Amino acid sequence: MVRAAVLPAVDAPLEIAEIDLPEPGPGQVRVRLAAAGVCHSDLSLSNGTMRVPTPCVLGHEGAGTVVSVGAGVTHVAPGAGVVLNWAPSCGSCHACSIGEVWLCTNALAGAASVYAKLPDGTELHPGLNVAAFAEETVVAANCVLPVPDGVPLTDAALLGCAALTGYGAVHHSARVREGESVAVFGVGGVGLATLQAARIAGAGPIVAVDVSPEKEELARAAGATEYVVASDTTAREIRKLTGGQGADVAVECVGRAVTIRTAWESTRRGGRTTVVGIGGKDQQVSFNALEIFHWGRTLAGCVYGNTDPERDVPILAEHVRAGRLDLGSLVTDRIGLDGIPSAFENMLAGKGGRALVVFD
Repeated sequence: MVRAAVLPAVDAPLEIAEIDLPEPGPGQVRVRLAAAGVCHSDLSLSNGTMRVPTPCVLGHEGAGTVVSVGAGVTHVAPGAGVVLNWAPSCGSCHACSIGEVWLCTNALAGAASVYAKLPDGTELHPGLNVAAFAEETVVAANCVLPVPDGVPLTDAALLGCAALTGYGAVHHSARVREGESVAVFGVGGVGLATLQAARIAGAGPIVAVDVSPEKEELARAAGATEYVVASDTTAREIRKLTGGQGADVAVECVGRAVTIRTAWESTRRGGRTTVVGIGGKDQQVSFNALEIFHWGRTLAGCVYGNTDPERDVPILAEHVRAGRLDLGSLVTDRIGLDGIPSAFENMLAGKGGRALVVFD
């Protein structure tokens, strides 16, 4: 039996409970978690913005140590440090066949499975495949990647979502070039990673935008050269900070219609906006046909940073070892399992960066 944060039903409070976790079967790995990040996607799953089978254990950003492996698993062994990969590619669908593994049709197939039980026999699903809000988890073998040398295990948890998403938004989706100006909307965990990625890309100026004035210090430490408190004049302020033209690139990490629209308006003619934030179906963004023609801007979605974790995790690790990427600085709160509801409340209130569940 292990402790886990269980979501009994959509929009229900999380419950800390003992769960019965089986030993790994063929092609599975059991992992003892060292840390798990609390991502806005977990909040979106808990409140029904995104659908997930319930009851379940959420948590998709984590790292830990392999406890045991099932038959046929050869790429990791007991005692190895691993990063959880919540969206493994199947390698055979159309998206995988054309190299767009982040759009894999079958990436979340495991989320509908039963992976554990409550003591009364109630079946539990693994939220987003990996169920990281627990002391231990059992996952498919393709949901774990070896932790690269030189990356502390607790920090490695951030590689599973925030760091990959922010890095990929800059380097793969927006394809930021050296010297281009970048505006980042939302200074949470992903936003902080995006700011660091923009700095690594040699962007400048780098403008951070958030509703909270208190996040300016965090943003500047991550790489922002300018800070704007969100208001009705945000787009105008960004144009002033970018020579009157607007930013070359805007990255939206919030997932709200008004923020997406403002990010788009903040870019220059021909600018590029990448939307990382996950919004609900009620968040409608509208444009008129003439402005689309006149401004010649690009608006693109971005799933998991458009990354291939097997390729990109080692690249991020090299940035960590070289001192260019500071994973620990994305974390503003270190909590236990029972602190997750408060972390959700802080996200709703726009407070802090990434909350990290740290296990003993």
